[in-house]
Amino acid sequence: MTTSEQAELEDIVFKSLLLVPLLQRWSEIALPDCWLVAGAIAQTVWNHAFGLPPSHGINDLDIVYFDADDLSEQAEAGHAARVREMFSGLPVWIDVKNEARVHCWYEAKFGYSIPPYKSTLDAITTFPTTATAVGLRLNGHGLDYCAPFGLSDLLNGIVRPNKKQITQPIYEQKVNRWTAVWPGLRVVDWDG
Repeated sequence: MTTSEQAELEDIVFKSLLLVPLLQRWSEIALPDCWLVAGAIAQTVWNHAFGLPPSHGINDLDIVYFDADDLSEQAEAGHAARVREMFSGLPVWIDVKNEARVHCWYEAKFGYSIPPYKSTLDAITTFPTTATAVGLRLNGHGLDYCAPFGLSDLLNGIVRPNKKQITQPIYEQKVNRWTAVWPGLRVVDWDG
């Protein structure tokens, strides 16, 4: 991840009417090891790259955190409700997930179990594509980045599978949705 890639991403993100309100109040979200991640970042970049309206195709904003001391569904739901209330003026769903508890429900949703994550960064390394395996958060001087595969695929509209955890059907389902909404994406086949 180069400084110029970071500057390019920052320029795009700080023009987003969906992302800026979250980042401006990041310290108020106040969750441990917390990041804005995945689709909303990638889709904001794709909208910019393809000259589409800034919120085109963005259904939700994903905020992830890591709290191994409280794996309860109730705590996660409480944090999610609080954060949604903070940003009730945004026209999208805000999804808040404790990455420390994903292993508790993953098998029921996807059909196979996964080991517990060790941190939010550990979780981000398993996100289904290299372009969406990105996290941002505001610090006192700009943005912190969590991009285990770098920013090149994201900034160049390349969708490449990250096979660390997902299956081919999950990847293809995502690709089919994304290419319908952002037809300019360059997709790397599962076997490519």
